[in-house]
Amino acid sequence: MHLHILGICGTFMGGIAAIAREAGHRITGCDANVYPPMSDQLVAQGIELIEGYGPEQLALGADTYVVGNVITRGNPLMEAILDRGLAYTSGPQWLAENILRSRRVVAVAGTHGKTTTTAMAAWILEHAGRNPGFLIGGAPLNFPVSARLGARDAPFVIEADEYDTAFFDKRSKFVHYRPRVAVLNNLEFDHADIFPDLAAIEIQFHHLVRMLPRSGLIVVNGADANLARVLARGCYSPVERFGVDAGWQAVSGEPGTCEIRHAGQRIGTLAWDLLGRHNELNALAAMAATRYLGIAAQASIEALARFRNVKRRLERVGETGGIVLYDDFAHHPSAIETTIAGLRAKVGRGRIIAVLEPRSNTMKLGVWRDALADSLAGADRVFCFGGGIGWDVRSALKPLGAKVVVIDELEALIAAIAADIRAGDSVLVMSNGGFGGLHAKLLQHLQNISRAPGTVG
Repeated sequence: MHLHILGICGTFMGGIAAIAREAGHRITGCDANVYPPMSDQLVAQGIELIEGYGPEQLALGADTYVVGNVITRGNPLMEAILDRGLAYTSGPQWLAENILRSRRVVAVAGTHGKTTTTAMAAWILEHAGRNPGFLIGGAPLNFPVSARLGARDAPFVIEADEYDTAFFDKRSKFVHYRPRVAVLNNLEFDHADIFPDLAAIEIQFHHLVRMLPRSGLIVVNGADANLARVLARGCYSPVERFGVDAGWQAVSGEPGTCEIRHAGQRIGTLAWDLLGRHNELNALAAMAATRYLGIAAQASIEALARFRNVKRRLERVGETGGIVLYDDFAHHPSAIETTIAGLRAKVGRGRIIAVLEPRSNTMKLGVWRDALADSLAGADRVFCFGGGIGWDVRSALKPLGAKVVVIDELEALIAAIAADIRAGDSVLVMSNGGFGGLHAKLLQHLQNISRAPGTVG
């Protein structure tokens, strides 16, 4: 079958393209911006990419058009598909009907930690020799790809996003997956561009919970009051909780270690390279989910000791002149706060220079303006990019006093950061986008300075 995928260069739709290609389908695709690294991965798999959404693409003669949620009414190719009555479906629905129907699905949901926990669970299964399928919304460092079919009789681990499915299907993506195991990491308000309030998101999570069979398993953060409210609306499957004494618990020890307990009983000690309490919770969720699939907890600990994380999750991207640069995807106040706390546990009293781009749709709408200053309080200096935001960032960050700088122009921001930092500092860049190439530009700027006598480093 020939599938033509609209919006193919996003991580999710690109992952579907790779899985469909591996399953034997002919795949072509288009996007408004055909860009690497996803474009490079797809071309390497023999997938033809087309720039833009011209209606002339109908001449390719695809059997079905798979539509990503970036596609809106008015899109010229989509309008041509509708006018001619051609077959189309959403990415999640195609995946559910053609791949997931015959698999034991582990769906990892939550406001934060989905990508990391999905990668952890997939790696635990891989380490155990199970050859799982997976679709991860990032670049897992333990695998050369972010999505694969895996063995046809193996479990399939999928990052279960609550964002809407398509312009013609406003349910959350995850309601299509019909999982055997659902991981509920946490739940906060997000995606203000499609959800009016937290209650609307809770409804979608309730839909997910009520789809699990009685023989399935719900793995839930036991300390999250919002998730407790979701389960109180109706729960029909066994539940295992993590982050609480009565369930799965991680007790932090020396830096880089934690003791894993289940129902108060010690299982073993996890020693790994990841930072932060949030990653300990992610690990507990992955262990609980994979134990249901037959992986012993001790085997999971051994696998996680070799887990290399996901790109852009407190990823160390460079060092020059004694200054270390980290990249992180954090764009929600809770994620910003926990990311800074995780780095603090590593660097101790060393200065943390936080660099933030408030880029997500929810951030641009100003929904989190009142929580932003508190989330950044753990940093020693804060540099915020103020360009393209329709609310007063400076006023929101005023409680941070003299340690905050807001600059609306990227090159000026880079120059200000470079002028402020010194040897021994950790620079933490946080954005859910490319931040205009700031990481590479800042590193180059610092390298140029460090080569000059009597300067940084």
